[in-house]
Amino acid sequence: MASPDLLLPTTVVGSYPQPDWLVDRHKLLARLPPRVRARDVWRVAEEFLEQAQDDATQVAIGDMERAGIDILTDGEIRRESYSNRFATALDGIDLDTPGERLSRSGRPDIVPRVVGPIRRTRPVEVRDVQFLRAHTRKPIKITLPGPFTMTQQAVDDFYGDDARLAMDFAAAVNDEIHDLVRAGADVIQIDEPYLQARADQARQYAIRVINRALQNVQVPSVLHTCFGYGLVVKNKEVGVGYPFLEELVEVDVDQISIEAAQPNLDLAVLERMGDKTMVVGVLDLGIAQVETQAVVEQRIRAALRHISAERLVIAPDCGMKYLPRAAAFEKLEIMARAARTVRDALPIATGGGSRP
Repeated sequence: MASPDLLLPTTVVGSYPQPDWLVDRHKLLARLPPRVRARDVWRVAEEFLEQAQDDATQVAIGDMERAGIDILTDGEIRRESYSNRFATALDGIDLDTPGERLSRSGRPDIVPRVVGPIRRTRPVEVRDVQFLRAHTRKPIKITLPGPFTMTQQAVDDFYGDDARLAMDFAAAVNDEIHDLVRAGADVIQIDEPYLQARADQARQYAIRVINRALQNVQVPSVLHTCFGYGLVVKNKEVGVGYPFLEELVEVDVDQISIEAAQPNLDLAVLERMGDKTMVVGVLDLGIAQVETQAVVEQRIRAALRHISAERLVIAPDCGMKYLPRAAAFEKLEIMARAARTVRDALPIATGGGSRP
């Protein structure tokens, strides 16, 4: 496994492109990211699907290793979206008669309908972690949807109180996290993109429910927040910044993952993030074009003007699953090379890329 003292480690946000033989990518791109189950996107018959997903997951792991990524995920290959696989596995959800709610982009979306107490009755992603752990010697990260975002992606016909609903989602996430750590996860990440889309609601209860989700977690934890998939959300307000980011210094999490390349984020915000390690996106996923190594190096060095190398992790922006696989691989390869180049040029006082 990579040394925990490695400066500027590289990782991915979570997803990696699923092969065309596994999913109908045109269907994925033609719709909003699924919140309920979307079995129609899979090209493989149900009886062969798990085997096909295993094979595709090995491809994703191999690509990330060949690209030189330090902390791997399973590419979220088994998922129709980052959130629906876990959210729809919980008790209290009516999958037969879903509800409708506006998406973060303001379009009507089909979402889970809550009709009873939210409870996790079984592990959902444990096999995913076990499979990933068995197929790489590198550190591994697994991702889960966060409780605030799952609440915003549901119609509540039971609780009548978003904060109570979110707290039960948080308890379910926390139970899952502890099983994932026991299964071999080195890093846990929860995804909370709706913090930015629904900042007013986030200020009311997001911090306490996220802290409940991370209760007693003993491995490094990450909270990812973003503006939406790069190839799907084109109208990101360049240079405007996150409406709900600095508040996250109050979250009991080790790392905060943000996108910065596509939205051209003012990285001075890194100076206001307390002692959090920051996972900063340096690949623009709104375009399939592969950036040059010089451009990515420039983005890394721009972050280093506001944060120490000891507190910086390098990653893409959000939404790699929607890219062509060849472009995704080349982008990761460029990112890994750029991180190594910048690392090797750090002052001798840092040990040439390791903490003293």
